[in-house]
This record gives sequence, C-alpha cells and structure tokens, in this order.
Amino acid sequence: MTGSPHQVGDVMTRAVVAVGRETLFKHIVERMDEGRVSALPVLEGDGRVVGVVSEADLLPKEEFRDSDPDRLTQMRRLSDLAKAGAVRAEELMSAPAVTVHADATLPEAARIMAVRHVKRLPVVNAEGVLEGVVSRGDLLKVFLRSDNELADEIRREVVDPLFPAPVEPVHIVVTEGIATLTGRVTDATRIPLAVRLVRGVEGVVGVDCRLTATDV
Repeated sequence: MTGSPHQVGDVMTRAVVAVGRETLFKHIVERMDEGRVSALPVLEGDGRVVGVVSEADLLPKEEFRDSDPDRLTQMRRLSDLAKAGAVRAEELMSAPAVTVHADATLPEAARIMAVRHVKRLPVVNAEGVLEGVVSRGDLLKVFLRSDNELADEIRREVVDPLFPAPVEPVHIVVTEGIATLTGRVTDATRIPLAVRLVRGVEGVVGVDCRLTATDV
C-alpha cells in the first residue's frame, strides 16, 4: 500500500524549534511560546538530541515559588525540587530523550507516546542527530485524507489484487472515513484478509464489509 503515509517521516515536522544545553530558563519559555509547542529537544553542538525539556519540567519553578514543601513531599519529589532551582536546559531536561526514527510506523510512534506519556517525539537518525519532531497532531493528519483518496487506494491496493475476477463488481464507498464494501466474490477465505487490509489503510476510521462469496 504505497499510497498511505505509513512512516513517521511522512508526517513529521522538519522545521524544529530546539535549544542547547546552556539555554536559560526564560529563553526556553520564549522559544516554546514562539513555536507554540509544549516541549523542545535539547541538542549538543553536532545536533544530537541529549534530552527534552517540557512544560512539566518548567512548572516546578512556579509550583514551589512561595511554598515550603513538607518532608514527605520533599522525599517524593526531589527531582521536581531540583528543577525548581534550575536555570539551564541541561538542568531542566528529561534525559535520555524518548525518540523515534523516521522509518518507524505511525502505530509504533503512537504506542511509544502512549506508554511513555509524551505528546511529542524528536525524530533522530542512527547517530541520534535531530531530523524532525512528530506530535500527536501529526499522527492524526492521516485522518484528513479525503474519502475519494481512501476509496481509490482501497480499490488499487486491496480489492483489485485480492478479487481480480469477482462474481459481481465490488463497490467501495467511503463516508467520513468509514469504508463500506459490497459485492460478491469467488473466494470467501479472502474476505477477512480484505477487512484487515482495508482497516490498515492510513486514514480509514472503520470498515463495514458486506461482501459475500460463492466458492467455485
């Protein structure tokens, strides 16, 4: 299915706002505001990602500004207390950074985000050098594909190869991302495979398979 944007590199943002280890707290906040992002990769001189600084890393400075945490809070949140007094990116960042490669699949990237509880992933090459950033919003871009585009891909990549000689024409209708397949085919065993492949087309929200078969 060559038509679908299957990989992170297909949807990632290549123009990335980043900071260096020595970037100061206020400049980090300014960069986030200018880029309208909630996290920034922290880079070394060669562009290698060494960490990520996020809004969550910055908030302890405000949280503990006028408070005196009790001993239990201090024991539980030593990291946050340390960040409350930090002023440079290397002191604030979470490291090592959670990253992904450009050839990772979109489901792989989504799984990493869910498991690691992050909203954005730096995209790096084999040497760890920054190539882009992929966000939750980027992963959702596949659902902006038009219904006609989805129907064309389903026809080209699934239906025609699986059912070259149907008993009657297979009709494909995609409405709001939901693909409906109707018609009669010669091989019943291929119908479940067709459903899985259609569901795998990036941008398809659901599949309503009404195909029937007459084995010959």
